[in-house]
Amino acid sequence: MSTTDDPGAIEDTLTEAEYRDRLRDLPPSAKLVAKVLESDSPLSQGQLAEESLLPDRTVRYALNRLEDVELVGSRYSFRDARKQVYYLKH
Repeated sequence: MSTTDDPGAIEDTLTEAEYRDRLRDLPPSAKLVAKVLESDSPLSQGQLAEESLLPDRTVRYALNRLEDVELVGSRYSFRDARKQVYYLKH
């Protein structure tokens, strides 16, 4: 995961074990979206769908699951304020 200009930098970062533990029980789509965000972040929902080859609906479901376990955060895009972009919090 790129740490330069990381909008998801939080004070209480997760250890690798805590991150893996939260990810363990999630559906495969959420794991794939997390993996894509590890290598390229922040991304919009459309960009995540394109990179992961998952349908938009599945990406939205995966993002909701990742948000439920507080592994992903979002903010408005600097390029297009109408869009949200997503990043890993770990």
